[in-house]
Formats: sequence, structure tokens, C-alpha cells
Amino acid sequence: QVQLVESGGGLVQPGGSLRLSCTASDFTFSGYWMYWLRQAPGKGLEWIADINTLGNAAYYVDSVKARFTISRDNAKKTLYLQMNNLTPEDTALYYCATDRTHAGRTALYGSVRRLSDFGSWGQGTQVTVSS
Repeated sequence: QVQLVESGGGLVQPGGSLRLSCTASDFTFSGYWMYWLRQAPGKGLEWIADINTLGNAAYYVDSVKARFTISRDNAKKTLYLQMNNLTPEDTALYYCATDRTHAGRTALYGSVRRLSDFGSWGQGTQVTVSS
């Protein structure tokens, strides 16, 4: 059974930084495209970044580009999201997720609406940006 556990969220002031982690177990982590998603209060699920299986290609939604960096350590089965220059608009519950297919990239930006569009996902970690 695939299990993903996010951590690293918290309360941070505007302009601050956080690094989220997502630790995987019980599946071939290195064989899956991985995603970071978020859901702000009262809003829908937002795709914010993904990374290929090797970790050498990453893509971002425009609103986080140049501020957030997605990365992975396949040996540690861990996905990361480094978030810099945070703003109150980044306040949300952040999820990591796997693609639905092994080695495939099916959850493209704009094509996903819900967590069930992904293979597996964690419980989320809350990020609150406030002074």
C-alpha cells in the first residue's frame, strides 16, 4: 500500500521560507512522476509543480515559478518543496501526490480537479503565511 507523509508546514511571516518534505513508503518511488498540490481555504485544488522520475526536469505553475523549487531524493524516497519569498496567497494545505501511472505523466497542469486524479496522495501539511 502506497503511503505518503508530508511534513514541514507551519506558520511563517511574509517573505519567509519553508521546506516541505514528502516521505514515501511501500512502492517504487523512483518510478513515478511526483507532484505538489495545494488547496487554499474555500478554493479548489491547485497543481503547483511536478518533477520527473530522475529529478532532472521540473515544472511549475506561474504563480510559484522562481520562488518554489521541487526536488527529490530517490534513495531516500523523499520529495521536497523549497518555498521562498512566501506571501499570504501561499496559505494552503499542501499535498504531495504520485502519478496514476508508473513512469508516466498524466496529471498535467490544467487537467486535474481533485486528488483522485492522482495515484496516491498524503494527508497534507498546512502552510500559513501571516504577519
